[in-house]
Amino acid sequence: MSRGILEAVAARRLNAVSAMTNRPHWPQAAALFRPFEGSCQLGLHLNLTCGAPLTPMPGLAPEGTLPEARRLMMFQDKAEIQAEIMAQIGAFIQHYGRAPQFIDGHQHVHVLRSIRPALFAALEACGLRGKLWLRDPSDHVLRILRRGFQIRKALMVSMLAQGFGREARRRGYVTNDGFSGFSAFDGLDYARDFATYLRAMGPEHLIMCHPGHVDDELRRMDRVVEPREKELAFLLSDAAQHGVSLMESHEDTQS
Repeated sequence: MSRGILEAVAARRLNAVSAMTNRPHWPQAAALFRPFEGSCQLGLHLNLTCGAPLTPMPGLAPEGTLPEARRLMMFQDKAEIQAEIMAQIGAFIQHYGRAPQFIDGHQHVHVLRSIRPALFAALEACGLRGKLWLRDPSDHVLRILRRGFQIRKALMVSMLAQGFGREARRRGYVTNDGFSGFSAFDGLDYARDFATYLRAMGPEHLIMCHPGHVDDELRRMDRVVEPREKELAFLLSDAAQHGVSLMESHEDTQS
């Protein structure tokens, strides 16, 4: 179910991919990614807003379905969240045979102030403190303004993530310094969009992307899917050769 992502990895157009381990296709995807272990980092795409959790979550998901992100901002049961994060880490290790090399979050949930304590506690409990890097989806305001694309979305996420990178580094984790890739998901001209991502880059810049082939499973999960095909086509084209050393794709195990 991750054919498009694998094509981009095989072509060396991506070198970091994150996976949702609570999705049913994760065991199969883990096996497909194993041959690329030396050339592509594989991380955990922490998922608290899509599909079913791996653990009982009577507070957050009483009917067995994870809620929209806005509910997480008010959810305060650290133990429940920590248990689910540990389960998703455990599922990663079980099927991939090693710990994730980094952690990010679906809809950037890992940086929410209500989630951070559970995330850091889960990493500590799993013996991963300082042993992986964490995605910081924030960026300096001046860089965002100079980029001049999807400014509102980038500023909103930076506000939600305020202080996350600083706290992560204080706890011994490496983070990126610089972040772009926010998309309008209109599919009009991804080459044009990508060019803006390269403006005002930070010293350890990370570019987020969402390439993939569209199928029925993806349509059931996401309302906006067609632009993924255009992202993939661009990344596989000669036009994508910009000398960028690190790009990250959300693998999500259904692309």
